[in-house]
Amino acid sequence: VLFGSREESVNKALEELKNENSNYVVSGYYPDLTNMDSVKEVFEKVKNQYGRIDILVNNAGVSSSVPFADYTMEEYDRVMDINVKSLFVCSKVALDYLKETKGNIINTSSMVSIYGQAAGVMYPTSKFAVNGFTKSLSRELAPFGVRVNAVAPGITETDMVKNLPEAMIEPLI
Repeated sequence: VLFGSREESVNKALEELKNENSNYVVSGYYPDLTNMDSVKEVFEKVKNQYGRIDILVNNAGVSSSVPFADYTMEEYDRVMDINVKSLFVCSKVALDYLKETKGNIINTSSMVSIYGQAAGVMYPTSKFAVNGFTKSLSRELAPFGVRVNAVAPGITETDMVKNLPEAMIEPLI
């Protein structure tokens, strides 16, 4: 089951998966990932449809290359809401389901959480928060048999990276 922040991105992903293999059993939803009630409603549908929830992959993310001097509170909220708040909300909602199945949470961080980047200060900050969240939650949930890990990819050709300026990407490569 795929979740996305936008209907069009969910539908595009579902179409690509079906084109790859028409036998895939896959569905998608686009709740407000920062809203606990919206996410709860969809998780309950997933549990009812498939009988269990084993894995949560928190991969929703948005980047930013705005210089700090030009950063607005709206840009701050946009980055932190998708990259941190949605991680919290989805993990919180999934908790009881994952305790039942001794499941897993996989969070997507980034190498910029370690090395920083030249502009867009809140993106590496948000991914640094993902690292701290992951480490702490893994310790808290280990006694329940729930594993929590993160991956921190470098430059990967994704829709988000395609929208970044070449001048930002080239030095990182």
